[in-house]
Amino acid sequence: MTVTATPVPILTDNYAWLLRETGAGATAIVDPADAEPVIRAIEKAGGRLDLILLTHHHADHTAGTDAVRARFKCPVVGAVADRHRLPKLDEAVREGDAVHLGNATGRVIETPGHTRGQINFFFPDGDILLSGDTLFSLGCGRLIEGTAEEMFSSLRKLAALPGDTQVCCGHEYTESNARFALAVDPDNKALHAFVAKVEQLRAGGQPSVPSRLADELKANPFLLAQDAASFGTLRAKKDRF
Repeated sequence: MTVTATPVPILTDNYAWLLRETGAGATAIVDPADAEPVIRAIEKAGGRLDLILLTHHHADHTAGTDAVRARFKCPVVGAVADRHRLPKLDEAVREGDAVHLGNATGRVIETPGHTRGQINFFFPDGDILLSGDTLFSLGCGRLIEGTAEEMFSSLRKLAALPGDTQVCCGHEYTESNARFALAVDPDNKALHAFVAKVEQLRAGGQPSVPSRLADELKANPFLLAQDAASFGTLRAKKDRF
């Protein structure tokens, strides 16, 4: 029994993620902002949906939730802290809570920084991290509601996960993130190798994600930051880049 994650391209550059627990065949969708392509993907995968997981309140992650819920009659899980600005939740969760998908159990990780109530979901069976807009491949989310200290702490939590963790983030930002990463860390050989792989994937029309956490730890400038102050300086540079 394991959990697999398949990206579902939606909107301009977003991904919803279709999860499948291979033992019981249970499925979940993460951040269904656009109902039509999400419903098509679920129907193509067998037409079963057991759970909707939301990482944060922004409309480009939540707008299709009610339509997907109405179609598949399944519960919605999101953060206690954002209950007041998410679609109606059937289960409100916080740091350390468990989320069950078939025979698999995911863990809720609170990751404030991009938003105050951002959460991520980690499924050890499959090493799947649903990182929303906290951790991107070669990047991280903008500090829209939180502080540099909060985001640095959130990224440290994610950095402590197993190296084989698959980072399933909310946007196809890797190529633009790579340009900034190369500008601030031009001598990083691991970064150059990472970027070459990304360019090959994108040239072939493939998603650049999920990426492997161990590779991100060697190449992502925001994960390489040594402290909150240097992280904040780096994030400010990226905002102006």
